[in-house]
Amino acid sequence: MKTKSGQVTEEMVSRFHELNQQAKAIDAELSELKKKFNAHFDFTCGESEKGEVQYGSYKLQRQIRKSESFHTEKTVQKLQELNLQDCIITTKQPDKQKIEAAMTLGLIPLGELDDCLLRKTTPVIVVKEMPSVK
Repeated sequence: MKTKSGQVTEEMVSRFHELNQQAKAIDAELSELKKKFNAHFDFTCGESEKGEVQYGSYKLQRQIRKSESFHTEKTVQKLQELNLQDCIITTKQPDKQKIEAAMTLGLIPLGELDDCLLRKTTPVIVVKEMPSVK
C-alpha cells in the first residue's frame, strides 16, 4: 500500500473503514468486560475498594483513583461568609454574548477584536460504506 505523498487509494479507505468498525466492536466489548469486572470487585471487595484476583497466568486488579476539588459556588459563598476574600480568585474573562450584542449595536466596530479571536479546527475523518454501484 505504498503511495506517493498525499495519494489515497480505495484500498486505504477500505482498510480504514474496516479497522474503524473493528475498533468500535473492540471498544464495546472492553466496556462490557470492565462493567463485569467492576461488578465482581464491588461484590467481593466492596464499592470503590481496590482488589485483585488471579486467573491462571493473569492477575486482574482494580485500582481506585481519587481526586478532589471544591464546588465553586458553595465554596465561594462560604469563604465570603467567613470574610476570607483572599482565598477567592476573581477571573476576568470576555463575555461572548455581551461582545456580540455590542458589535450588533455598533459599540464595537466589526473587525476590532479579530486579532483577539481564537479559532480551533479539528480534522475529523469519516468513512461510510456506500452501496455498490453495478
